[in-house]
Amino acid sequence: MSDTWTLGSRSFRSRLIIGSGKYASFEQNRACAEASGSEMVTVALRRTKLDAPRGEGLLDHLSPERFTLLPNTAGCYSAADAITTARLGRELLGTELVKLEVIGDERTLFPDVTATLEAARTLVGEGFTVLPYVTDDPVACQKLAALGCAAVMPLGAPIGSGMGIRNPANLRIILETVEVPVIVDAGVGTASDAAIAMELGCAAVLMNTGIALAKDPVKMARAMRLAVESGRLAYEAGRMPRRLYASASSPTDGLASF
Repeated sequence: MSDTWTLGSRSFRSRLIIGSGKYASFEQNRACAEASGSEMVTVALRRTKLDAPRGEGLLDHLSPERFTLLPNTAGCYSAADAITTARLGRELLGTELVKLEVIGDERTLFPDVTATLEAARTLVGEGFTVLPYVTDDPVACQKLAALGCAAVMPLGAPIGSGMGIRNPANLRIILETVEVPVIVDAGVGTASDAAIAMELGCAAVLMNTGIALAKDPVKMARAMRLAVESGRLAYEAGRMPRRLYASASSPTDGLASF
């Protein structure tokens, strides 16, 4: 894509962010990252062995020289745990980026909005570029943007559900009321879901399970890449107005009478 978008001080061409969990192997993860065209890969600090023997770890396959690594606080259930995990990520990976997750319910994996706001306030104050995972609640997104978060990441549907964009109306409101990038995070199951998010005007889409658990993850990664690109182009082009009744494709002026 020729257009770029920014997160804090960083610019990106790809509007697709992928994860690093649930893949059959690190090699498959790398193949999917390449096929997706993604420039950014999330790393769950609590679930990734960053000190694995040489050649056997995630970073041996997804090099920070090739991909921007986005540490996330997945698995944290309190603001304090998320803050500590974010600090650990900055120390281990040498980045100020953090995808902030504070889970409020173990079954649905919905975020704890109050704890997310608390953690975001602290991390922004410490100079982090904070990307918070949050419900598709316009008010919560406005508050996170006002705190100084570099983006907001409302869910499209529950994590890992593959249900797609369940509430496009709320996403439209969020897009109209915050001035930071809106990144759909969670719930994307197939290429059409990604295209819908981009057609709404979202800056990017983050996904993991939709690619990792596809029958052919590499093909799905490429499909997601094309969907994100086509959705962005459609958004920029501007769709035709919806009409209740038919409208002839060919002009009717000057038709000959028989």
